[in-house]
Amino acid sequence: MTNTSGRDMLKAGDWAAWRAGPTDQKAGVPHPPLQKPCDPAAATVDLIPAEQLTVGQMPLLEVLRRRRSRRKYSSEPLALEELSFLLWSTQGIDRVILGGKASLRPAPSGGARHPFETYLLANNVTGVPAGLYRYLPLDHQLCLLSAAPDLAQRIHAAACEQYVLGSGATFIWTAVPYRSEWRYASLAHKMIAIDIGHVCQNLYLAAEAIGAGTCALGEYDQARIDAALGVDGVDEFTIYMAPVGKVT
Repeated sequence: MTNTSGRDMLKAGDWAAWRAGPTDQKAGVPHPPLQKPCDPAAATVDLIPAEQLTVGQMPLLEVLRRRRSRRKYSSEPLALEELSFLLWSTQGIDRVILGGKASLRPAPSGGARHPFETYLLANNVTGVPAGLYRYLPLDHQLCLLSAAPDLAQRIHAAACEQYVLGSGATFIWTAVPYRSEWRYASLAHKMIAIDIGHVCQNLYLAAEAIGAGTCALGEYDQARIDAALGVDGVDEFTIYMAPVGKVT
């Protein structure tokens, strides 16, 4: 029998009640930060600034025609500039607005809330030692979280052994729900689900534009992947994954 219990979240919601009702934003509660901080002692990797990128010049019409889910990757590494392009295309910041309360990025987000953190498992990227990183969009840097030798295997296992080990890098997005809840209260969760689709579609298109490919993964072991990232599974939890690699 089909389980229909989750359908209500897909509906529009009571916007009239939201406009009339309380939210933390209306109450003057300070807005949540746009990104999690990086440990000052952690190693960082500077990425190529957006204005200096030379990759990704394929015409959009051609990119759209080529877009497919790519599950097999060559041994060719991703270049640092290519990784910089992929990260900026998905969650890079073009401009901070409203006195630091919101940001404009290549991927749209309801209310410009952008309720995600980007974790990156680097497997085969020129100039980036293997390990788990978190993207810092305000700084356009990677912050090293762990270089544990078993980490790639743990994440591969948590992803039901799908494509991770053969990738140049695997993008793992977590949701930080309060960034949207602060403004939208109970309406935030549908918007978060919509917004992560925007982010991942940008990755699909950006990857195709550099001769790479990706395959989004919605099947993973929630508890194991959250534990591998070091997130609590409540105020931050994995919402989507996507290995990326060069294709032939």
